[in-house]
Amino acid sequence: MADSTPLLSDSDKPPETRRSSRSLDETIERCIGGFGWLQIFQAILVSFAWVFDAQQTFISVFTDAQPSWHCTDDSVCDKSSNICQLPKDSWSWDWPAHTSIISEWGHECSTSFITGLPASSFFMGCLFGGLVLATLADSTFGRKNMLLFSCLMMSLSSIFTVFSSNIWIYSALRFINGFGRATVGTCALVLSTELVGKRWRGQVGVLGFFCFTLGFLSLPVMAYVNRGSSWRSLYLWISVPTILYCILVHFLVHESPRWLFVKGRKEEAVTTLKSMAQTASALTMSFSNVLIEQDSASGNDNVDIYSSIKIMLNKRWASQRLAAMMVAGCGIGMVYYGMPLALGNISVNLYLGVTLNALSELPSSLITFFLIGKINRKDSLLCFTILSGVCSVMCVVMGRVWPSLQIAMELISFFNACTAFNMALIYTLELFPTCVRNSAIAMVRQALVFGGVFSPLLVAAGRKNNLISFGVFGVAIGICGLPLIWLPETRGGTICDTMDEEEHKQNEKAAAAIPTLA
Repeated sequence: MADSTPLLSDSDKPPETRRSSRSLDETIERCIGGFGWLQIFQAILVSFAWVFDAQQTFISVFTDAQPSWHCTDDSVCDKSSNICQLPKDSWSWDWPAHTSIISEWGHECSTSFITGLPASSFFMGCLFGGLVLATLADSTFGRKNMLLFSCLMMSLSSIFTVFSSNIWIYSALRFINGFGRATVGTCALVLSTELVGKRWRGQVGVLGFFCFTLGFLSLPVMAYVNRGSSWRSLYLWISVPTILYCILVHFLVHESPRWLFVKGRKEEAVTTLKSMAQTASALTMSFSNVLIEQDSASGNDNVDIYSSIKIMLNKRWASQRLAAMMVAGCGIGMVYYGMPLALGNISVNLYLGVTLNALSELPSSLITFFLIGKINRKDSLLCFTILSGVCSVMCVVMGRVWPSLQIAMELISFFNACTAFNMALIYTLELFPTCVRNSAIAMVRQALVFGGVFSPLLVAAGRKNNLISFGVFGVAIGICGLPLIWLPETRGGTICDTMDEEEHKQNEKAAAAIPTLA
């Protein structure tokens, strides 16, 4: 439902209440009609990048898995034996050796550092990629071009991964893959939400999470179909479609009009808004007034590369918000990326376990989609992190007392981590203005990835003791969520475009909270 506040013309407003952010919001609302068919199409197309993001993130669950094996000489071999202490001719893999990098390159007896190196390299690449590329979408490239660059780099590096000859080259290419992938979800989220009005901001943001779930769900299907084929074919299955997707985005998706306004490219922004207008009255509206009103919004924050990070650090309120969200993101990321990798440590079929984890993202996205406009961001995020932590610790207890319920606790913990992941991105999107929004979300995503860097190592160490993996996961997400207590609530608030506007809004809230003295 559109904002119930009457839309006044600029001449009707007193000088002290004229605000460029409201003028821009009204302009976008009038031009795109809230959420027309063109916005639906573009939001879906942009959000579809999350499908490829999910596939690249979790593909190592299958390509880097420890394959099952069987004895060929019962006189010296037993299924309970240590494979590293058996003669090579006394056992054999259940599937061809080329189905996994572990069996193809003979790393079944390598240390957990070696076997976990490719997955950790991917997350390290995501971390560095986020730090290097985070502000380019805010400063020079824009949302659309950065999305194209990231998708292309992710796809091409994945194709080159097919030609890896050893685990070291493979790990290096996984690092490059993670580097390129780092900003895909961020750009897709920001671009899709900035193409629509306030009413649909949360729902469009959740649309990306549905696409991520779709990508996650597609992995066990493709892996099962290719279960006897080389792990290299799985990379081709997820790489080639990404290139075709980039072509569609280049020709069919608009750049964010908000970003164009903030960067001073007002004529391009007006052209974009006109092309997205839903009605004849919107087409004939006076864009010249908008150009004049947006001078203040585009002049103060026309920043260079990386200066948006400096802007946030120079503002105490912004640095406090960023720090709190990054701490929470680190704990959420440790559970979110670690749980699927840890499925091999519990008694469950790998294909079934990954499918159940992927399916648990679906109700998570549905809950976020339907309740995003009704629930408080801060309180719900706190609840999800605490519940995820408790259930993760319960995985350790159930593994020792009631092993059959261990997968249930794992699924509940992962479900809450997924919902917390979704809510954290929506919350961050609303906490920061347009001029630094992409950078803020990118930094929070890097905190999520930073938690994921440690997940493969904890999972490898937890193969003998689940307390090292599931126990650490639970404690980390529970403690890291506590700084959220000091953040403001953003549900139903107006999205701002500059730092000054955000400060003005906070000052107004603070003044309203002070009781009037007689």
